[in-house]
Amino acid sequence: MTKTNQVKIFDTTLRDGEQAPGFSMTSGQKLAMAEALEGLGVDIIEAGFAAASPGDFEAIKTIAETIKDSTICSLARCMESDIRASGEAIKPAKSGRIHTFIATSPLHREFKLKMSKDEIVARAIRGIEICREYTDDVEFSAEDAIRTERDYLKRVVEAAIKAGATTINIPDTVGYTTPEEIQNLFEFLTTEIEGADKAIFSAHCHDDLGLAVANSLAAVRGGARQVECALNGIGERAGNCATEEVIMALNTRKDFFGLTTRIKTEGIYGASKLLATLTGNPVPRNKAIVGKNAFAHESGIHQHGVLANRETYEIMKPEDVGVSTDNLVLGKHSGRAALKNRASKLGFEMSDNQLQSVFVAFKELADAKKEVFDADLEALILGEAVGTQGPWSIDSLYVSAGSDDNRSPQATVQLTHENGESKKAVSEAAGPVNAVFLAISDITGHPLHLESFTVQSVSEGKDAMAEAAVRVSTEFENYQGRGASMDTVLAGAKAYLDVINRIERRAVRQASIAAQH
Repeated sequence: MTKTNQVKIFDTTLRDGEQAPGFSMTSGQKLAMAEALEGLGVDIIEAGFAAASPGDFEAIKTIAETIKDSTICSLARCMESDIRASGEAIKPAKSGRIHTFIATSPLHREFKLKMSKDEIVARAIRGIEICREYTDDVEFSAEDAIRTERDYLKRVVEAAIKAGATTINIPDTVGYTTPEEIQNLFEFLTTEIEGADKAIFSAHCHDDLGLAVANSLAAVRGGARQVECALNGIGERAGNCATEEVIMALNTRKDFFGLTTRIKTEGIYGASKLLATLTGNPVPRNKAIVGKNAFAHESGIHQHGVLANRETYEIMKPEDVGVSTDNLVLGKHSGRAALKNRASKLGFEMSDNQLQSVFVAFKELADAKKEVFDADLEALILGEAVGTQGPWSIDSLYVSAGSDDNRSPQATVQLTHENGESKKAVSEAAGPVNAVFLAISDITGHPLHLESFTVQSVSEGKDAMAEAAVRVSTEFENYQGRGASMDTVLAGAKAYLDVINRIERRAVRQASIAAQH
């Protein structure tokens, strides 16, 4: 295809990102994330792997039915059953794509596939032909392309284009390449491949050596016009190229790259926060673009420079990615319109139902702490967006703690299940937070191993909101949970209960899927 100055953003947060341990989402959460990605202006949303499970199939189908402004894609191995599952899942989409792949490197040919070069080419061609029964938008990936012999990769790609693939993805599956190497490879592919002008070439880079973004940008310089990435850089092992980083690199350095995307960058921060809340995985403070410290300046020299001219130490404006510097204070007399307007400035567009729910919580918070800051409002909105209130909720919580040698901290907790059942437990432990967690486990019947518990203030002052995060494990799984409250212990209790609610909702979902099949 004719080379353009626009780079397509192919976001795989819901596929490669969501399948990484600790980042799983429910179907409803995946839809909420897909809507955020659509709002960003993402060109292609890889919504999942339809053949992986009935749950994945249904999630892709629901997203395909809902999203109108982004192409909805499903991943499939070069196997007829995979491809047909993907074809059926994306059928309702206004714009649908099937992304099929087969490994091509010597290691994969010998040890994983146990197939000859000719067999792999034949399998790729047949897979693409089946994809085209469902859509003309077919992407083909040569898995482990970076470690594939260049002459053989050329042969596979030419066969894929001839069979009808319109996008050719060259993945660095194991995060092995370097910027110079991948740029040279894309220069070769986009100029020496027969039929190269009939396809868009794409880069999918992993971050095993910390080079995913650098490699993706180098691929773009070599001729790639699609980048595959995930918000917050989540994904298998060390993760993927971070969507927000590659976008802002292209946007900030237009003078160098001379390229554009159709991304509405002001929505980046809100989408990143939403993902962190949905998965229970907070964004590291020093994370580029979306971390809490990305636009913070503590050094006296830096502060002086920024006060004189922000460009002395900031290469982009916080507002460019949706970080507001206008910290308007809301209070108990603020109405729905003010709340909605402020939320919009923070990058959150709320439905009427969501606005009503957040407004009730906002009024309660405003009565308690008088002034509600942007960070408080973010916590309220994200808490509502997560949809993790059930099946268990906290009715009451009381803790006692102190320095008396003969008394252990004690927690009294009462929870209510959505079925109407109410239970109370009293527990003692070495600390009040541990006592609360033990009481919650006693009530719900979920003994969990606590791996980490962190808490931080999300706003300032003596009545600041606290945001807690827990990481726990069972015999087979790891989970993260988050909670917010003006009371630190209560925030921790909400985070711990968030994990248990995730576990129970997942069990219900799996039982429902099993019953249907």
